[in-house]
Amino acid sequence: MQLPNPGGQFPKVSSKAWIFDTALIIGDVTIEENVFVGPNAVIRADEPGSSIVIQSGCNIQDNVIIHSLSNSEVKIGNRTSLAHGCIVHGPCQIGKNCFIGFGAVVFDCSLGEDTAVLHRAVVRGVEILPHKMVPDGAVITDQKITGVLDDITTDLAEFKKSVVRANLELVKGYQDIQFEGKALPRCLLQERGNDELQSPESPD
Repeated sequence: MQLPNPGGQFPKVSSKAWIFDTALIIGDVTIEENVFVGPNAVIRADEPGSSIVIQSGCNIQDNVIIHSLSNSEVKIGNRTSLAHGCIVHGPCQIGKNCFIGFGAVVFDCSLGEDTAVLHRAVVRGVEILPHKMVPDGAVITDQKITGVLDDITTDLAEFKKSVVRANLELVKGYQDIQFEGKALPRCLLQERGNDELQSPESPD
């Protein structure tokens, strides 16, 4: 479901994204092409001056919550994965090729590209440099702690890529089924009359 915020701003969703009909998208939200938004995700930019931008190739999985405080932005870079049940709360900047794990909480922070925040970790009020890994269950609320984080491992980097590939395939697969006219619960895509958003793809 896509709804306006109290200020009358509607979501802007590419026709090349795939949005499950049980997802809720409200207000000043921009979703670019090849984005997958799973069942029961909530993406909400309804407070005054809030906005959310999800760039191309991202996947927002089941039960993810993205919300932005008044006069703040959430920006999620290309080919980033938000795994089941995580919370991203603005103000927040997440670079491209990142991974936020199951049940993790990310708030008021900046994550450099190719960062992995693993399952049930909490990251708040800090800046994390590119190519770093926040371990399972870690609580990172002091900038000093970020200096001792390990670099992302080769295995984890490959895992991140595999998650993105799988979800890009889902976008294509669901769209192919729809275009073939086969029976499928109707998903909410952008109205045909709206302009399609474009975003250049970045290299791996």
